[in-house]
Amino acid sequence: MESFKIKFLILLSMLLIITGCNNNNDINSIIEDKNTIIIDVRTEEEYNERHIDRAINIPVDNIQNIKIKKNKTIVVYCRSGVRSKKAYDMLLSMGYTDVHDLGSIDNYKKEND
Repeated sequence: MESFKIKFLILLSMLLIITGCNNNNDINSIIEDKNTIIIDVRTEEEYNERHIDRAINIPVDNIQNIKIKKNKTIVVYCRSGVRSKKAYDMLLSMGYTDVHDLGSIDNYKKEND
């Protein structure tokens, strides 16, 4: 039985690694959808320097104040992924059901790049 558990955990780990490799392609497709709400959770200064087209700036400390329908598709991102993870967790705890964490803005690649 112990051998089965070990094999199962190895297989599960491999699947997570494989599916994780495709995550950026999937999330980039989600971002390209015009119905997706893209939220840049960095500061206003960082947002003004560079941001993803159509992104709105809501700093992570203000994320609890958003007024978006709970079933909307939302993507959050920041500079390194720390603030976007925090925003992602907050949105889920607030009842949002279709939230995606891009992590760093550098993870986004336009389809025509």
